[in-house]
Amino acid sequence: MKQSKIYHIPYKYRKVENLHILLWLLKDICWALNLKYPALVMIIPTLTVAILITYQTRKVSSELMHNLAIDFWITANCTWMIGEFFQWDQNLIGTYGLREFSIIPFGIGLLILAYYYLYYMHRSDFEEKVEKQTEMLIHQDELKHNN
Repeated sequence: MKQSKIYHIPYKYRKVENLHILLWLLKDICWALNLKYPALVMIIPTLTVAILITYQTRKVSSELMHNLAIDFWITANCTWMIGEFFQWDQNLIGTYGLREFSIIPFGIGLLILAYYYLYYMHRSDFEEKVEKQTEMLIHQDELKHNN
């Protein structure tokens, strides 16, 4: 019987990720309902928690790259939202508005994932490296909880 690998992430990180989903949804619901100031306020906790998640998972390269892409995605999303709220989404600079400028952080996130999927994960030591990084993260987390 072939043993399947199980992916582990520390519980405290999963809790923060779940909180992040709630914050992101609240921000986007405010945007959809055209609640300008609540949506703008929600940028701060949403982006802060996204950056915290990226920091927490920085030692596992596959998680780091995906979370960096999410950070840029949220930045692009917020840029677009601000443009719509203040009518800066068109003709802010010539024919370009914040909606078009949001392509920059979207593109950066896409480049990070392109690097990951087209190069990084095809390296011969990829699975072994990610497994070791994950095990190290879990071990460090266990040590913190035991002390």
